[in-house]
Amino acid sequence: MRFAFVSGSAALDLAGTLKWRRTEPEELLTGPADLERWLDASADLPGDVSVTQDAFRQAISLREAVYQLATDRLAERGFDRRALDLVNGLAQGAGLTVQLSDTGTRRTGNIDAVLAELARDAVTVLADREAHMKECGRPACTRIYLDRSRGARRTWCGMDECGNRVKAAAYRARKRRTDAAAAS
Repeated sequence: MRFAFVSGSAALDLAGTLKWRRTEPEELLTGPADLERWLDASADLPGDVSVTQDAFRQAISLREAVYQLATDRLAERGFDRRALDLVNGLAQGAGLTVQLSDTGTRRTGNIDAVLAELARDAVTVLADREAHMKECGRPACTRIYLDRSRGARRTWCGMDECGNRVKAAAYRARKRRTDAAAAS
């Protein structure tokens, strides 16, 4: 299973683990082992973290709360109170340990520290009214990302999954129109 880390935020990347929410939802995290693999694949979070079934359920609740709050922000409406309470409650937990070495930093901690870190990331991202938060321009995609491109002109969550497909579909449509016009 390949995870995409294109949102510019670990919390928004977590929210993106349920794909295609409006059409045919695709769940990337079906159990604790999938969450462990997601953490291993993330560059921002520690790997080798054991995830219990309870912690997995809490992570899924956090994911849904982050998505709810992000869509609230995109719609410019007040935050959902239940989602806000969940994120703020988890953000109060003890965080990851950061250590400096000759090769950079190393972040360690258990699943509770990881969830606290994800919740704090969500708080930071969602509180920043200057951040250009967007939903992917591909109609079926529901991934939310931070647009840090020059002029905030990014359209898709990522080129690999959405941008290339949209561009290829547009090319095929133009080619069909050209071919039809030539045949007439």
